[in-house]
Amino acid sequence: MKYLIIFFSAFLLVACKKDKETVSEPSSDSLSVVKDSATASIPSGKIQIETISFPEEIKECSCYFARNKADFEAEKYIYADDAGKTAYMKLDGKRLAMNLISSSDMEVEDELTKEIESNDYKISVKGKKIKGEEALLFEGTLTIEKPDGSVISTPIYGECGC
Repeated sequence: MKYLIIFFSAFLLVACKKDKETVSEPSSDSLSVVKDSATASIPSGKIQIETISFPEEIKECSCYFARNKADFEAEKYIYADDAGKTAYMKLDGKRLAMNLISSSDMEVEDELTKEIESNDYKISVKGKKIKGEEALLFEGTLTIEKPDGSVISTPIYGECGC
């Protein structure tokens, strides 16, 4: 009974929490994980995608996506990368900086593909260019898979540019 009360209290705390971003010191390490106390309330097998502010580690070219156009305009991003090396997301209560394995050349193609892997997740970003001026706008799908076989897909809307 005690554990049930703790679980529901933690769940309510997470459910009522607004878009708070865990701040971490920039690290030269290729993988940075910032743990959040809310992770205790996440059931096994489910993947929780949270919004992030634009990463201060990104200084020049980048790609960044939200779930839809309205969230994108409100700067509620769920994914950002530095257009080649590192992808940033907040999954299951942890802010992650992960190495990009592959990324398509957006200047040449009308399609966007990115593959990211870490010990805990395999992430795929696929999109089609919907507008191309200074920055290229894309709509597509972000798919996340955990080693236990659980998978989640969400639509994305965002841009890539310098």
